[in-house]
Amino acid sequence: MPARLIGPAMKHAAGRRTESDARRSALMSAAQAGDRIAYETLLRDCMSFIVGLSRRQGVPPDRIDDVVQEVLLTVHRARAAYDPRRSFEAWLRIIVERRAIDVLRQVRRHAGREVHAPLVSDGYADQTVDLSAGIERNENIKRIGAAMAELPRRQREAVHYLMLGEKSLDEAVVLTGRSKGSLKVNLHRALKALRLKIDRGA
Repeated sequence: MPARLIGPAMKHAAGRRTESDARRSALMSAAQAGDRIAYETLLRDCMSFIVGLSRRQGVPPDRIDDVVQEVLLTVHRARAAYDPRRSFEAWLRIIVERRAIDVLRQVRRHAGREVHAPLVSDGYADQTVDLSAGIERNENIKRIGAAMAELPRRQREAVHYLMLGEKSLDEAVVLTGRSKGSLKVNLHRALKALRLKIDRGA
């Protein structure tokens, strides 16, 4: 029974595509074919959509621009993955919601640090802190950063999204425009290369 309902439901949804959605889809299709003017027009046209949805997601006014920039960057990176037969606005909505969540998490983390900062002890050195451990940690971070910078672009992206950004494989596919198999292979190669570089003291 459910299988018989899926087809007609999807056809009905496609039939309700809005004028703005059809226009934006056509612009993206032209952009994918190399039309630079269509691409620039599309990005300008999407601004109000991104801003409005970001506000509804609860993004603070002073962080709206951050969401806009991240969304446009994601659209640029993932533009080849968009299927013109599907709703452009639904595709864009997913990206905006993800980037808005990222920004809201940053806002919450920043607020948490401000609220929980031990103000009373600000003027006193913590005698329990192991300074050598902190220095060693910073050196490790520098080594990892240097090793990351030497990786090929596709491997860096796989590490960035799947490890550092904690994105799911499906999300990484949308964000990079690459297949799951490609992402898995590049992540495996990147982690192997990083281990070798760090073990050698790179």
